[in-house]
Amino acid sequence: MSVAQKDRLKPVKSILVSQPKPTDANSPYLQLAEKYKLKIDFRQFIKVEPVPPKEFRKQKIDILKHTAVIFTSRNAIDHFFAICKEFKIEMPAEMKYFCISDQTAHYLQKYIVIRKRKLFVGQKTAEDLFDYFKKHKNEKYLFPCSDIRKDDIPGFFEKHGISFTEAIIYHTVAADLSDLADVKYDILAFFSPSGIKSLKQNFPDFVQGNTRIAAFGPTTAQAVRDLDLILDIEAPMPNAPSMTGALELYIKKANNL
Repeated sequence: MSVAQKDRLKPVKSILVSQPKPTDANSPYLQLAEKYKLKIDFRQFIKVEPVPPKEFRKQKIDILKHTAVIFTSRNAIDHFFAICKEFKIEMPAEMKYFCISDQTAHYLQKYIVIRKRKLFVGQKTAEDLFDYFKKHKNEKYLFPCSDIRKDDIPGFFEKHGISFTEAIIYHTVAADLSDLADVKYDILAFFSPSGIKSLKQNFPDFVQGNTRIAAFGPTTAQAVRDLDLILDIEAPMPNAPSMTGALELYIKKANNL
């Protein structure tokens, strides 16, 4: 921790997490709030909007010319099948699906009957799928995604000369946070560059002052620095692989626990 960060090490009583409120009663955030008597609120800083059919048509993508589809989120699944419904496209039984996690694969069952030999599942990140892509490099991949997405999957395909089509099926935009204008929190926790962008878009005159900022992931951390804001808490760390772990370490120091 730098000298500047130590000077900012003030007691923490409230945290705003830029994610939806967890539905699990055993959520680490709720446990953190109870353990340290904190006020932790949740608010999505971004929202997704579907690409209108007319806009999708301009991309000139023939879904059925592909042999495999990659899903990295529930949003991607919902918006992809909404597009299919709009254009009366029925997915063939031989289509292969590559899902970033078990949760994503399980959610896919909402729309199709999953055949195990046609399903390939990673553990958590896109990198978990790369070995599958190498083994199935002759597939024609379709990658439904947002207009704001990571470069990992397209970069891998381009590097290895694997055929793929990127389909923009939803937009990631800033949520309206105007009701938070006069609300102050000791810590704001962010998980994507889009969240940081939303903060700036909603509050162009934002002055950080004593508000501490926590960021998960290197691209989120860089987005904080790019706006000349002070990054007080960075996750993951070797001793704190999760955001809640990093927050807890900071709170212990800041609150002299």
